[in-house]
Amino acid sequence: MTPTAGPGSAERPDGGAFAVELPIFTGPFRILADLILAQKIDVCDVSIATVTDGFLAHSKEAEGWSLEEATWFLAVCAIMLELKVGRLMPRHEVVDEEDLLGVSPDLVYARSIELAAFRTVAVEIARGLDEESLRFTREAGPPTEFAHLYPDVLEDVSADDLARIAAVVFRPPPMVDLSHVTPIRYTMAEAVEAVRDHLGRLGQASFRDLVADCDQRIQIVVRFLALLELYREGKVDLAQAATFGEIDVRWEGEAA
Repeated sequence: MTPTAGPGSAERPDGGAFAVELPIFTGPFRILADLILAQKIDVCDVSIATVTDGFLAHSKEAEGWSLEEATWFLAVCAIMLELKVGRLMPRHEVVDEEDLLGVSPDLVYARSIELAAFRTVAVEIARGLDEESLRFTREAGPPTEFAHLYPDVLEDVSADDLARIAAVVFRPPPMVDLSHVTPIRYTMAEAVEAVRDHLGRLGQASFRDLVADCDQRIQIVVRFLALLELYREGKVDLAQAATFGEIDVRWEGEAA
């Protein structure tokens, strides 16, 4: 494999086959895919965006470009993205790479067959919806000449029955026991207003100074959440010199 013009560029060796040049690999893309499937190259070291840009440029210039080649490329990129997400995103359970890819490129072909099956099913569903759109349900009631054949649903219902039903329906709902729920003694609005007052007077203060008047731990927690809300709105600036160190707060909003 020889060097090419630049990173991510596409070449046409072997009669127009798609090739890539990356910092870790230079050559046909099919070989790169086989190496990734065989877990000989870490998929996290492969820039899928760069490879896709190269393939789009190659597809515009290559002669004899086919839908099969594009489908195969999309299937491989989908597998690479699935594997990369599994590697980069934190999960409670470690996903085995063989569960995502398998050890054989035949999985790519199997997925292309599944894609064709989904396309066929989509066409059948669309056809069925078109046919069913021509049918309408009957909205008219039974003809009058057959009305005597239908039973009277209120024939055996008396006034006492209606009274019992009404008593159940209109009975006030039972009271819900909320004794286990901690009442809200300190709101976010109150915490935000307290932080505004402190910083409006001082301009800059430590978090310890901002919670010096708090009597309960819940007040400190809510005031910290209020500080984060003001930071998200860009009204305060936070600085911390060291991990678990003192937090310095500076007011950045309008004058309080």
